[in-house]
Amino acid sequence: MKKQTFDSKPAGPKPWYDPRVRAIFFQVVAIALVFWGGWVLIDNTLSNMESRGISTGFGFLGETAGFGIIMSLVPYDATMSYGRTFWVGLTNTLLVSAMGVVTATILGFIIGVARLSSNWLVAKVSLAYIEVIRNIPLLLQIFFWYFAVLSSLPSPRQSVDVGGAFFLNNRGLYVPEPVTQDGFGLVWGGVLAAIAAVIGIRIWAKKRQLATGAIFPTFKVGVGILVLVPIVSYLLAGQPLEWDLPALKGFNFGGGISIIPELAALWIALSLYTASFFAEIGRSGILSVSKGQTEASKALGLPNGLTLRLVVIPQAMRVIIPPLTSQYLNLVKNSSLATAIGYPDLVAVFMGTTLNQTGQAVEVVAITMAVYLTISLLISLFMNIYNRAVAIKER
Repeated sequence: MKKQTFDSKPAGPKPWYDPRVRAIFFQVVAIALVFWGGWVLIDNTLSNMESRGISTGFGFLGETAGFGIIMSLVPYDATMSYGRTFWVGLTNTLLVSAMGVVTATILGFIIGVARLSSNWLVAKVSLAYIEVIRNIPLLLQIFFWYFAVLSSLPSPRQSVDVGGAFFLNNRGLYVPEPVTQDGFGLVWGGVLAAIAAVIGIRIWAKKRQLATGAIFPTFKVGVGILVLVPIVSYLLAGQPLEWDLPALKGFNFGGGISIIPELAALWIALSLYTASFFAEIGRSGILSVSKGQTEASKALGLPNGLTLRLVVIPQAMRVIIPPLTSQYLNLVKNSSLATAIGYPDLVAVFMGTTLNQTGQAVEVVAITMAVYLTISLLISLFMNIYNRAVAIKER
């Protein structure tokens, strides 16, 4: 007769002793508390607004604004709606932010490399720039460029004239405006073809270098293609481009493109201030690369320029990108200081004039906060994607 056996498993821990169960429980409780707090806040706000007779909703965006804006990248006049003022402020914010990001990145990289120069004068001048600019509040720098520098320029009738095409005065910088004619599409086609050719050459040169070790002058060839192909396309299309030159009309200039002093002051201050932080970020990233890497590249006969571009910078990027992302976010948010000098950004136009005229404080502030949050999240997303793309991968 066979002996019966019973499979007995030891009893598992009680659910409340299981770390995973506790983690899920506390997360659910935390999320519930957040939603409950948000509901209480919204309900209380709506109740208070209703008791005071304050209307809610976004219907005001379709009402006529009735005020002018000194600068607009999209068509706008005083007869348009408050919704259009939102787009005017948003595009102006994106414009100064993009200009600041590009300028600060280039300037910061140059100063960061100069900070490590073996030339005593270059290194000390770079150090002085960094220590002075980053330790002065940004708002004071904006005031300096706007009130002390740009406002002291001559009046339009005494403008600084450069070649009869560029004029600088206390109302801004006036430059010729390109006006495209029929056939300019061929030029755009040439530009796109040049970009595609440069990308293709870069991919081919990288594969060739990995296979043979030979270095192809990608930068020089790429610059040549980007310059020559559009020029040839422009000539073949019959030069379909004219220039609208600025001219003095009464007490101010008309025609051309004007860069108002508010935009110039904000752009210069944002670029110089943020570049001082970029410089230190770049310097720390370069110093994080082992000296052995540099010595090995020199032993192989690589010149300093190629050593920096092919050996040092790729390894330094893993250190540079995270703090660089934070500075990009700071630059975009610091652009809201534009309201101090009257530049018509999103805060000045939409959260300033529009809010004052409509009284829809909750809606206007919520939209403005959502816009800055969206911009910041998009910047973080793209920078994280780029960070993963340039990360050093173990083989």
